[in-house]
Amino acid sequence: MAESYALFGEDQFSCSICLDLLKNPVTIPCGHSYCMGCIKDYWDLNDRMGVYVCPQCRQTFTPRPALSKNTMFAEVVERLKKIEEFQADPNVLCYAKPGDIECDVCGGRKQKAIKSCLLCLASYCETHLKLHDKLNPGKRHTLVEASIQLQEKICSQHDKLLEVYCRTDQRCICYECLMGVHKGHETVSAAAEGTAKQKELKETHRKYKQIIARKEKELLWLKQAMRSLTYSAQIAVEDSDKVFTEIICSVEKWYSDVKRLIRSQEKAAVGPAEEQVDQLQREIIELRRRDTELEQLSKTEDFIIFLQRCQSVPALPGYGDTSSINVSQQVSFEGVKKTVAELKQRLEDFCEGAFANISKKVQDIHILQASKPCPPLPQVTDKCVESKEPTTREEFLKYACQLTLDQNTAHKNLLLSKDNKVAGWNDFALPYPDHPDRFDNMPVVLCREALTGRCYWEVEWDGIQAIIAVSYKGINRKKKLSPPDAFSKFLEFYDQSWSLDWNIAQVCENKKQIQLTAWSSRRIGLFLDHKAGTLAFYNIADKMTLIYRVKTTFTQPLYPAFWIKIQSKIKLCPLK
Repeated sequence: MAESYALFGEDQFSCSICLDLLKNPVTIPCGHSYCMGCIKDYWDLNDRMGVYVCPQCRQTFTPRPALSKNTMFAEVVERLKKIEEFQADPNVLCYAKPGDIECDVCGGRKQKAIKSCLLCLASYCETHLKLHDKLNPGKRHTLVEASIQLQEKICSQHDKLLEVYCRTDQRCICYECLMGVHKGHETVSAAAEGTAKQKELKETHRKYKQIIARKEKELLWLKQAMRSLTYSAQIAVEDSDKVFTEIICSVEKWYSDVKRLIRSQEKAAVGPAEEQVDQLQREIIELRRRDTELEQLSKTEDFIIFLQRCQSVPALPGYGDTSSINVSQQVSFEGVKKTVAELKQRLEDFCEGAFANISKKVQDIHILQASKPCPPLPQVTDKCVESKEPTTREEFLKYACQLTLDQNTAHKNLLLSKDNKVAGWNDFALPYPDHPDRFDNMPVVLCREALTGRCYWEVEWDGIQAIIAVSYKGINRKKKLSPPDAFSKFLEFYDQSWSLDWNIAQVCENKKQIQLTAWSSRRIGLFLDHKAGTLAFYNIADKMTLIYRVKTTFTQPLYPAFWIKIQSKIKLCPLK
């Protein structure tokens, strides 16, 4: 039954709108099937004057087709769900997977071993373990958790179990070795030595816990000091801003008062002078009029008339007795200019001294002080240090991270599933609200999670073309590109970008395009070691195969990014 469904695959029973398994499936007149809720929402959103379109084949219908549940599809989907649940049951799938320890007795396809016998030097599945116990009733066979390292527990010279530890040579030996080359050496049982070593390891573990507790306490103090300093700095900035604003207001007031004082004095001095000017101008006009009359009279040739008119000439109006006007020598504000300049110099000198004092006070503030170096960490073996990159999928899954697509970043032509795990191209722009993080210039969506440290995730794609990438948060989202779908133009807006193009088998690293050998799988695994500066792309098929590894230096947290072309979709794979 499962094989028959496998011929079709889950995609045959998936809704092309929400990209999940069909829920309440309905079939429209063109033959395509959708979730009842999805196709209703789609037609409600894309109602074009009573014309309704199939999202896949674009066939139009008028009037709106009536929708009824496709009972056959519903039954098939329910059976498919049961098959998937059955296949996911760990009690049903007992066959060994890559990385599992296989049963040494099984023929053909081997089952997963659950126990190993130290006497028989073999590993058994649940079925053959029962047979082993029946064949060896009452015998003292030591069973341990299934281990692939059984041969390491056997003496290479005598094919005997390693049960003794030679402290002289620092190695495990068998009893025959004890009677041979190790005769006379200091020896104990492997169990006793193991117990002693475990006690030492526990002591080392205890010391580690003490160091960790001390470091965590120091970290807490340091964070509290940082928060306190940040808060104090903010208060100091606000207070300084207030003080300097008040100083600026005071200086502006003084400037306004000086300017008003100058203008007032100018008006007080110029007013009387203007009155005096007006009076002098009137007197000069009157004197010139009389002077003209005297000049005309002096030219009279008839002395009788001249003498008669001379008697009517008025005497001088006393101008000759008027005291002269004294003009003050202080007719310039040069003294004021010099005084203001002196004030400026004094303020600058004072401010420079005050700033030097402030600068010294600021530089005296520290969080960390010189202290004694921390004691060295206890020595441990290399097995306790995580440094090498994983090699098997099980090892990669230890670093699995749960990712979700960020709808606030999704381009309006990208449709996201309800759980934000799947994104696909949609022919019509969706009514997403405007958001500063949304991509307006290209069909791209980012994940919500910022990645640092070691992280592993897997992605599946389907359709024409999709590109998987990681980028910094400052990625350009608004600037229009020319042409809009040119991914090479898209990369020009990043200082550093790392991407893999599935369709053309190409990696883009720091704006450089590197051609790769094509691969068959549509499932890609990505492993990020942020501290080591590596990003590896793996082809996920029967076994993991490295496609390409980026080696660089990451200076910021990274966000998974996806560029999705028309009629394509990507899916974030669940990892267990």
